Amino acid sequence: MDALTIPTVRFDDGHEMPVVGLGTWPLKGRQLTDAVLSALEIGYRLIDTAASYGNEDAVGAAIRESGIPRDQLFVTTKLRGADQGTGRVRDALRGSLDRLGLDHVDLYLIHWPLPRIGRYVESYAEMVALRDEGLIRSVGVSNFLPEHIAAVVAATGVRPALDQLQVSPSHAQVDVVDAVTAGGTVVQAWSPLERNSGILDHPTVAAIAGRLGVSPSQVVIRWIVDRGLTTVPHSGNAERQRLNADVFGFRLDPADVAAITAVDVGAPVRQDPTTWEEF
Repeated sequence: MDALTIPTVRFDDGHEMPVVGLGTWPLKGRQLTDAVLSALEIGYRLIDTAASYGNEDAVGAAIRESGIPRDQLFVTTKLRGADQGTGRVRDALRGSLDRLGLDHVDLYLIHWPLPRIGRYVESYAEMVALRDEGLIRSVGVSNFLPEHIAAVVAATGVRPALDQLQVSPSHAQVDVVDAVTAGGTVVQAWSPLERNSGILDHPTVAAIAGRLGVSPSQVVIRWIVDRGLTTVPHSGNAERQRLNADVFGFRLDPADVAAITAVDVGAPVRQDPTTWEEF
């Protein structure tokens, strides 16, 4: 079966990233290495990991075993909460690079803002310096609200290339997404398919999938794409990986996009970035 071609989006800093990539949490070890290898064979080129996932080594093994040239891959990892703060970020990044077996990452994110400890601005400033040294191609954030982004921009003059947010039919987060993207930052949805929540059986999603002759998961990911966003759904199953990435041969009507967005009943996200702490 031919490999899929996944389009890219261009950051404000000029670098490009695939619109759909592979999330790797919670897989580890050989199971994850095999999952990444199958995704790369399918056509994925964006692999998303994090220091806190404890699986960067397995991602690195897959990169080496794949034989795909480094310049054809886009690797994202994240700074964990315990490593935030001036003087800590460099060692944290070096540790991630060692586990990945790479000399740079394409995108480095602060995993959570952790506003109570108040180190995300100084951490971001250190990341910008590491970018200037070539250890990072693009700097970004994860789970940052507009006020957190405003703080790092005010301190450094560098807008995050990307903000990874929880976006799914149950949590469309329209206001937050609009505010973040208005400044030029790309939004990337994590957990778009809400595994085990039943969202793929929702009547609205199921009806659109039936009419278009595609799977419910494809409808949800196409909804993300048609909103101008990017995403990293996670799956260790090759068939689901292919479905999740094979969403560029159809489009949703604007009415479909609106209908799926309306599935959100306004329930707050469980991991509120203003209070969530994860180290």
